Amino acid sequence: MLTTDFDKLLNGFTERTKEILKDDLVGIYLHGSAVMGCFNPEQSDIDLIIAVERPLSDPVKRAYMETVTAYSATGPKKGIEMSVVLRSVCKPFVYPTPFELHFSEGHAAWYRSNPDDYIRRMNGTDKDLAAHFTIINRRGVCLYGTPIPEVFETVPADDYMDSIWFDVEGAAEEIVKYPTYLTLNLTRVLAFKEDGMVLSKKEGGEWALDRLPAEYCPLIENALCAYTENAEVVYDNDLAVRYAAYVLDRIRQDGGRPLRANGVQTG
Repeated sequence: MLTTDFDKLLNGFTERTKEILKDDLVGIYLHGSAVMGCFNPEQSDIDLIIAVERPLSDPVKRAYMETVTAYSATGPKKGIEMSVVLRSVCKPFVYPTPFELHFSEGHAAWYRSNPDDYIRRMNGTDKDLAAHFTIINRRGVCLYGTPIPEVFETVPADDYMDSIWFDVEGAAEEIVKYPTYLTLNLTRVLAFKEDGMVLSKKEGGEWALDRLPAEYCPLIENALCAYTENAEVVYDNDLAVRYAAYVLDRIRQDGGRPLRANGVQTG
């Protein structure tokens, strides 16, 4: 599916996870760009959900974080993003979804500077898990353990929409700062709202080229080029702002989405 180095990293990470979590480990599940055909080592992270039977003790969390951070540092540019969740919140599905432990490279400095504080506080709820579980159910890969249908319940459409809405609700103000990410993420949300499709950023951009007004196609094509080919592109900021306003208006049609808090909320 990807590269030999990628497979070697996943195999090593899986074996260490089994060694540390032992009988509490339910399964290791890969989602995100790696299972959606658009993994890019310069743009993507490795997205994983680790399901466990019981809450992890602080010493086990610390041992596991040492493994996670070590493998993340040897992976793609954006490293590993993973969450540890209890099996009991996956089926029946709980929203917003509690998590036992979370890591992404954006949190690496916090862990390195104060691991005890990180272990104590990095737990809570994360609405993004609704989106992650949806990808796992539709396109995910079980790297080890109990098969996906036995662990994950179908995420209600309203919960999935609420989860992905957070990433784009401020797009009209933020798209100039994050043009590639928001241009493509807006298409993903619109594709789900209008056609019920769960797409990658690449797939969302390609879907939109046939469905949005022609004036926005150069912007979307630039974003796809930047995302898939790491190309340096120049964005038309005025066009980007108009595009964001247009897509947000289409998403909000027929009531749109309630503006609810989202993201990782730590304890």
